[in-house]
Amino acid sequence: MQLQNNKLIDLQHITKSFDGNMVLDDLCLYIRENEFLTLLGPSGCGKTTTLRIIGGFETPDKGQVLFEGRDISDLPPNKREVNTVFQKYALFPHMTIAENIAFGLKIRKKSASYIKDKIKYALKLVNLDGFENRMPDSLSGGQQQRIAIARAIVNEPKILLLDEPLGALDLKLRQDMQYELIRLKNELGITFIYVTHDQEEALTMSDTIVVMNQGYIQQIGTPESIYNEPENAFVADFIGDSNIIEGIMIKDELVEILGAKFVCVDKGFGENNPVDVVIRPEDIDLLKPEEGTIDGIVTDTIFKGVHYEMCVMARGFEFVVHSTDYFPVDTRVGIRVDPFDIQIMHKPESEDEKAVEIDE
Repeated sequence: MQLQNNKLIDLQHITKSFDGNMVLDDLCLYIRENEFLTLLGPSGCGKTTTLRIIGGFETPDKGQVLFEGRDISDLPPNKREVNTVFQKYALFPHMTIAENIAFGLKIRKKSASYIKDKIKYALKLVNLDGFENRMPDSLSGGQQQRIAIARAIVNEPKILLLDEPLGALDLKLRQDMQYELIRLKNELGITFIYVTHDQEEALTMSDTIVVMNQGYIQQIGTPESIYNEPENAFVADFIGDSNIIEGIMIKDELVEILGAKFVCVDKGFGENNPVDVVIRPEDIDLLKPEEGTIDGIVTDTIFKGVHYEMCVMARGFEFVVHSTDYFPVDTRVGIRVDPFDIQIMHKPESEDEKAVEIDE
């Protein structure tokens, strides 16, 4: 459930389709002031369409976009207090860096001294002092992305929209830019709305993550709650690695998995009801066979650098396990899971069942 205090953007019952294909279906979402909110999901889930509707590049078929309580659904992008940074940086190749940054300010007819000060401020903010006279093609991908961000922030938007802005960068640059974006958000004190399909990016940078699939919001929460308390199997499977197993909730705090009884901490699922059980690979302890709740055979082992990733076949289910302890293939092991690390979920009635309802 989302808190409603300090609402900056309020999307109310947004519906959008293209060529008869529903992309967003009655979507409701609050975005708070000074929040770093990430729209996360697979391709085609509706996250970029949501961003474009906030930015004014798309108009919803139904519903309203409220900005500080005012309906801006039909307002063009240049009339909104919003700037967008795209994956393709869209820098003007024939302009210097200073001219690129100044472009929006000149359109708004700001004075030359004001523009000069703003260029200097923006370049310092993105750690590119002295780059005023360089041309875009002389910069690396990471530097071009910083210039695109600098060009957006000099206009002092209340909201910065970022549409997969790090997708074209290599892994090291992407990680560096994640920390840069966190720093910028904290220094600027503006709202960031970020679109990505990269779970690691979302978990690293966000105050709030909105997980989307098939035009619906599946879950809203902090990175910790999304990872540790997934609302449904889609979220559990999409955010990190998960073992998702069919189980029977015998009673409060007791679930049957693969014919064995596991103590858990969840309540309110009734008695003897079918449920989905989520266990993260890092939450499984491998022990001597007689010390586990169930036992199995190691079928595969891969060294991942920080840990080993192992597959353990137990009672017809193949568990994925992450451990710093090494167990060779064909080793018989016991499996134990702490009660707090067993997450119970209701079985959905259908694949696209909405897991989250947003209060008006």
